[in-house]
Amino acid sequence: QVQVVESGGGLVQPGGSLRLSCAATGSIVPISVMGWYRQAPGNERELVARITRNGATNYADSVKDRFTISKDTAMNTVYLQMNSLKPEDTAVYYCYCRPWGDNYYWGQGTQVTVSS
Repeated sequence: QVQVVESGGGLVQPGGSLRLSCAATGSIVPISVMGWYRQAPGNERELVARITRNGATNYADSVKDRFTISKDTAMNTVYLQMNSLKPEDTAVYYCYCRPWGDNYYWGQGTQVTVSS
């Protein structure tokens, strides 16, 4: 059973930084991609960033140059470094992973609130 667990959310002032972590465990095949989505109240879930096993990354235009996704060598843990945070970044952030040939697995989400 694959499990995905996020950590690192919280309350931060505009212009501040947060680092989210996501650990995936229980996969019997290598994980091909991991990433982060977010969902604000009344909005659809949107992709924030993703990273593949070979290190290729994609970002939403709204977070480029502010957020950085990275991973450990084993592709079991990913991080999302969020800098220059804005109130519009406030959302629940969900991590996901997809092992090769398998389904997507999601974490329970972590709240990020940007407010003064």
